[in-house]
Amino acid sequence: MSDALARPTDAEGSAPPRSTAVVAVLAFAGIVVSLMQTLVIPIVPELPKLLDASASNTAWAVTATLLAAAVATPVVGRLGDMFGKRRMLLVSIVLLISGSVVCALSDSLIPMIAGRALQGLAAAVVPLGISIMRDVLPSERLAGSTALMSASLGVGGALGLPSAAFIADNFDWHILFWT
Repeated sequence: MSDALARPTDAEGSAPPRSTAVVAVLAFAGIVVSLMQTLVIPIVPELPKLLDASASNTAWAVTATLLAAAVATPVVGRLGDMFGKRRMLLVSIVLLISGSVVCALSDSLIPMIAGRALQGLAAAVVPLGISIMRDVLPSERLAGSTALMSASLGVGGALGLPSAAFIADNFDWHILFWT
């Protein structure tokens, strides 16, 4: 981002409409990432049957996401500093979508784990979003916007679990990854 975009305000000191859109888009992205991390939880007991694998092996469908997220978040944050936060945010979202497609098309354990790992690589969306907000929002909007971005993790989890349970109970489990 250029310095010209840093902390813009209009003549009255309020944030321009663009900053509201930035916050909304980034918060939505945070919700989506959180949703994807929790989607598989309601089907964990059924994964051994669905993927024709042992329960201990199917646990990797959850573990791979968390492990990839733990490794990727600081790395992607640093890459954001080096190559641009917006660029790395877009890369993270592409990885999330790619992982979702792999999971949606999987009928065995290895593709499911690979897809979930790709989804985990997108966990850096929230810290990247907060960093982008620091660059583009006026200082008086930063605290509330950062809180909203942070809350997107909880909102996504709160929406993801009951939504995933409903979908898994009423439709084919593959649909979880297309939604």
